[in-house]
Order: sequence, then structure tokens, then C-alpha cells
Amino acid sequence: MTTGMTATGIWQPHDAASGPVAITRLRVGGLDVTVSAGEHTAAVRALAVDRADECEADRADGREADRAAPAGVWEVEIVPARPQVVRVAWQVPCVGVTAFWVPDSGEHRSLPPFWRRPRTSSLEKGAPVGALVGADDRSLVTYAVAEVVREVRIRTGVVEETGDFGFWAEHEAGPDRPLRLRLDLSGRHFADTLAGVARWWGREYGTREVPRPARLPAYSTWYAMQQHVDAEGVERQAAAAAELGCEAVIVDDGWHSDDRGRGYAFVGEWEPSRTTFPDMATHVAKVRALGLAYLLWYALPFVGRRTTLWERVQPYTLAFKEHMDAAIVDPRHPHIRDLLAGSLAKAVTQWGADGLKIDFIDQFHVPDAPAPAAGADCESVTEGVRRLLAELGARLPEGALVELRQPYVSPALWPYATMIRASDCPLGLAHNRQRTIDLRLVAGPLAVHADMMMWHRDESPERIAVQLINTLFSVPQISVDLTALDQDRLAVLRFWLDFCRRHVDVLQHGRLRPFRPDLGYPLVSAEGDGTTVTARYGPLPVPVPATGRLLLANADASTAVVLTVPAPRTATATVVDCRGERTGARALRLRPGVHVLEVPVGGLLELT
Repeated sequence: MTTGMTATGIWQPHDAASGPVAITRLRVGGLDVTVSAGEHTAAVRALAVDRADECEADRADGREADRAAPAGVWEVEIVPARPQVVRVAWQVPCVGVTAFWVPDSGEHRSLPPFWRRPRTSSLEKGAPVGALVGADDRSLVTYAVAEVVREVRIRTGVVEETGDFGFWAEHEAGPDRPLRLRLDLSGRHFADTLAGVARWWGREYGTREVPRPARLPAYSTWYAMQQHVDAEGVERQAAAAAELGCEAVIVDDGWHSDDRGRGYAFVGEWEPSRTTFPDMATHVAKVRALGLAYLLWYALPFVGRRTTLWERVQPYTLAFKEHMDAAIVDPRHPHIRDLLAGSLAKAVTQWGADGLKIDFIDQFHVPDAPAPAAGADCESVTEGVRRLLAELGARLPEGALVELRQPYVSPALWPYATMIRASDCPLGLAHNRQRTIDLRLVAGPLAVHADMMMWHRDESPERIAVQLINTLFSVPQISVDLTALDQDRLAVLRFWLDFCRRHVDVLQHGRLRPFRPDLGYPLVSAEGDGTTVTARYGPLPVPVPATGRLLLANADASTAVVLTVPAPRTATATVVDCRGERTGARALRLRPGVHVLEVPVGGLLELT
């Protein structure tokens, strides 16, 4: 290693002007890594992660260890002599690159320019992880930072001056809180490298299994009823949902007020509307008597302008959202945390609900937050949010269900939640697929839920099935008027929700293999216990496993499904339509090569 002063020679317009910088350079797995640590040098070390540990972790997750994967996982630790911002940077040749994966990239997998504004992640928003993906979906570089509570800034992108792909990550570090970076250069499938990141984070934040109802189909009132919810209507939908195989009902916005204006002027007091929910505890008990868990929605950071709390919280706010007609309160104050945690916990401890749907945690992330008023017990808003969630968790009983939502995906939230949902994308089939798969890759122990599924009353049964297949590797949430559906559409729901229940272990615990992130995952599979479930979203060939059962769901408009067979095998092929009704069955002698079978849109092929 050498130490000295340097300049990058690369245009980075959003970098703050800096004074003297101590530079340390080192080689990590063939990469030149540069550490910048202010005026004072820092202790820097890079350690190769024992490949045996990675294989053992694969086995612990129920995966067959990839013994052929080369070594190449490293941890870089930077310990500055005093608290200061520390940066670690590296570049790789941008050769054979097909996609750049980050958890908050939305629908875009294209390569960004290096000069763009850095991304910021913290407890409230995002996660410091990414993967540069090449041919055969293999990771060229997967990186992650251990700091997932405080702010981390990360810049990534194509360096126009050289044709490389550049990376840097920085955060404030100190002697007792180093910057730790994981670099995976093993060349494994990008899903496997991201699973390794989730395990790495899990050593700090836990990998306990969530309650089983968190992984089973649910009914949500949001798209079906919007704010027009009432006890009788919820109970009617709950009865229909239970008959179809749902395990939970999530009552969204509208239960706390008679206002139907879609704003947030009346949130914050969190008392049931006397008009629509006159006896919340009795209502919750009726729904639970159907065998359903009951979750209630809360917009955690907001106090609305038309509540009795408005004047009381004014000195303790971070910002006012004009379009929402509500203020974001400041969790750095113990009495504000007590107010919020007490209000939310009441749903479980007093009304008998099974859990909470917590919305808008990301809104606590206010740029240039004001200094706290007198009485605050921490300087950082992020630390205030962490304390708020910890205090809420301490008030909830063991096994309570808590749903969070993209983009607050930090592993530091794992101890406080049981499930995490894709961000809103009504009728966005491809978006729902990509967002749920993105979540699955780094959600650790949490159950991943799809955004609620809704459709126009004239939508065909086949297209309803296609929507369900697009979220097959997550937990489906249904949000339509179930009592208005005809028998054809009910049959579709019953068949595919039953499929999700029967195969929950493979779909949610099996080894996940999403293909072609650059194309939005047109093919996804999960394998476990001798069963492979594959969903086809585009006209791509489908690999047939050499042994075991294949369940192939067809969400593409083309019905001629191309199968690629690696080795001779005999099989029985059974095909059902979107309602689960058999359309054909025959014995096959499959030779190595390509075979074509007809599978209807929204239907299922079973090869045994």
C-alpha cells in the first residue's frame, strides 16, 4: 500500500469541494481500491471471505452449495483515526455488461453516467447495495456497505473518460464505527451474490422466520374501496376472501375519519370513525373469527392540519407537506415517539388486531432537516426513527405482523417488521414483477408482498391469471370487490391462490433464479425439495430440470412454449387452463434438445 495525494481526473460535478485528503491504495481481488480519509490516514485492511463460509451459508439456507464457484468475496475495513467522512472507490472495465442492479432503480436497468448525483441510503430509504451484471446473468461486481442506519452516499456509473464503470461509497466513520465494504468478485449468478449480501447483513440484524400468515395470500381494501371503508363492507369482503384462501385482511386508509378527500389532513389521532367503525374491537373480532389475521393501516410520520394535535406538535415538526395537508413530526423527541408508538400499538393491544401496515417511513428522510427543538434526545432524525420503531416493537406482542413498503428496504428495519410490500403500481404487471423480485433478492427474513392486485370488471379471466403469475414469487394481495366477481373469475383466483399456498415453501424459500435483469426478468424460477417452479413472462426457452418436477406458469401471450431438455427423461405432461381445468395430459419421452408444448395463457404445465 502507498499513501499520498492524488486527483481523479474524472468529472464529478456533484462532489463537494474538499481540502487536503489522505489517500491509501490497495489491491483487492485484482481491483485497485482507493481510500480517501480526510487529512488523517486510516487503518485499512482487506480480508478474503472464506469460501467454505459461503458454501456453509448456502446449505444453511437450504441451497445446494455452488462448489464450483471461485473464491472472490472480500471485506474491506477502514478505521479512521478520528470521526470523519471516509470514501472507498474502485473501477472495473465496462466490458460485457448487460445491466446495473440496485434495489431502488425502479424499472430501469440501464447503465447510468458516473457524473450523476450520488444516491443516498439510510434507515428510512434505500439500501447500500448493487450489482454490475454481465453475460449469463453473472455478477461482475456486487458491493454492499455494512452501515445501513446512518446515511451512506454512493456514486456508480460509466466513466466517460475511460469506458470503465466507477464506484465509490462514503459515510462518516470513526475508530469505533469503521466503514466496512463487501466486494463479491466471484462471478456467480447475481442472485447468489445478493443472497450472500443478505446473509452478511443478517449476522447483524437477524434472520428469524416470520409468522406463517405473513407468507400467505391477503386481501387489501385499498384499491377495492379506497377511503370508503366501513365495518360492514370490510366484513363482507373478509368472508369472501377467507373462502378463496386468504389468510389476512389489511384495512387501509379511511378507517380513522369520515373525510374522503384522499389527503392526510385528518391523520395522527388514530381513533376509529364513530360513523363507519363504531365498535372497532367487535369488528376486528368478527373478521378474526373467519380465520383471518387483521392489520390496520397507519401513516406513521404525519399529523394532519385538521386534527386536535395540530397546534400541539407544531414546535416538533420536520416539514409541512402542502399537497398532503399534513406535517412530518420529529422523532428525535421522546414525547413524539411515545405519542406515535402508543397510537399504533393500541390497534393490537386494545382492539385485538394482529398487526400494522406502516406507511411513509421514507417521508422522515427530510433534506436539511431543522435542528431539533429543546427536549430532543438525539441529533439525528435517522436515530430518532430507529428509536421510534424499537419503542413500537417493544409495545407489540410476539408474533405481531408489521408490513413495510418500498423504498424503505434497509436491513436495519428487519427486527421491526415481518413483511415488505412492493411500492404502488396499480395494474403495472411488469412493475409488480420486477419490484417483488428486487425485494426478494435482499429482503432477508421478511416475507415479500406484491402491490395489491386490481382489475377492471371487464378484464378476462386469462389476464387476471397473468397478473397473479407476475407476482408468483411473492405474497399476493387482492384488492377488488370479491362479492361482484362471476364464477369464472372466482375460479381463477381460487386456483392460483391455492397454488401459492400449496407451493409456498418452494416459491418463497426455494433457490430463486431470476433471468435477464436487463429485460425486467422475463423468466423466473425457484427450486426446492425436488420441485422447480418457473414463470414465463416472455417468449423465452424454458430449461427443464434433469430430474424432479417442473411446474411452468405461462404469463406470455404466446402459447407455444419452448422447452430445452439437457438429458433424456420420461415425463407425464399435464396442462391446465387459468381456472385450473385440465386441457390435456400425455406421456413424453424427452430427448436432449428442444421441445415445444402448448400451454394456454394464464395456464400451468406440470411435468412429472
